[in-house]
Amino acid sequence: MDLFEGLGSEFAPSKPPERRSRKPGKKAAPPAVVPLPPPADAQQHADTGPAQPAVPLRDTLSLASFVHPQATREAVLGTARVAYEFKRGKRKTIGFLVGAEGLSVRAPRWVTLRDVDAAVQEKADWILRKLLETRQRQARVEATRIEWKDGAEFPFMGEPVVIRLDPKHGFASVGGTLDESSDGAGPRTLRLAVAQNAGPAQIRDAAQAWLMRNARRLFIERLDHFAPRLGVQWRKLSLSNAATRWGSASADGSIRLNWRLIHFRLPVIDYVVAHELAHLRVMDHSHRFWETVESVVPDYGLLRQQLKDEAVPRWN
Repeated sequence: MDLFEGLGSEFAPSKPPERRSRKPGKKAAPPAVVPLPPPADAQQHADTGPAQPAVPLRDTLSLASFVHPQATREAVLGTARVAYEFKRGKRKTIGFLVGAEGLSVRAPRWVTLRDVDAAVQEKADWILRKLLETRQRQARVEATRIEWKDGAEFPFMGEPVVIRLDPKHGFASVGGTLDESSDGAGPRTLRLAVAQNAGPAQIRDAAQAWLMRNARRLFIERLDHFAPRLGVQWRKLSLSNAATRWGSASADGSIRLNWRLIHFRLPVIDYVVAHELAHLRVMDHSHRFWETVESVVPDYGLLRQQLKDEAVPRWN
């Protein structure tokens, strides 16, 4: 079973819409425009003075355009133009996926295009909301893009770390060392055994190697912590660099965890570790599965949301 949360994909299954008969010579009514609520920050609280005129979110979408690079169909949803990827396959219902590239729609081979169009209109509010959330998330991710040089900064277990190139020290065994901040309040310093004139790719690779070594060590420690509490045994750990999932588990006890989890605070990492170990008991996302997760991570709901909301630094 895989954990996809927070990496830019949103799924929404949908039942195929019922086909409505139309009388000959009578035109079908145009799809209803689905208004979106104004953004939360546009609302005024009673104790902040007179309310200011709010700009409805639907008006901010008047020129919005969401175009999937493999788009083959297009729809106007509210006041936004959405060009989406459409494919048919062996499935029972129409399904929707909103990812970093845009909207993808999957449909059974027997469903007509008219029914597909109707299903897209029916899901208009959900689609627009997820497209906007994904675009905002991508903007946050872009803002975290790292410029690989001396002084570059990124989060390590939820705390900022600053890179310093320090070729004089030989960190042959680990490639770098993490110092405490001088005053105990500022960012910690990661000293990498990299030449001062090293290029961005070399600095990035050295930092990634250091992070992956620490990620493996920490993941093993947390797997060993949670496995006995869940009454399971894990047999193999693999580090992943997947763009769309945080982890996965196989019935044979193999666990895959995305090394980029090392950017998050320990409680968030623990949620993902417990999530995958719980799959060794329940290989689905049923109510029983979430009860299993809750037995070792009571606040998993909050941590799950943090995993979705927090932007992970871009490494490419």
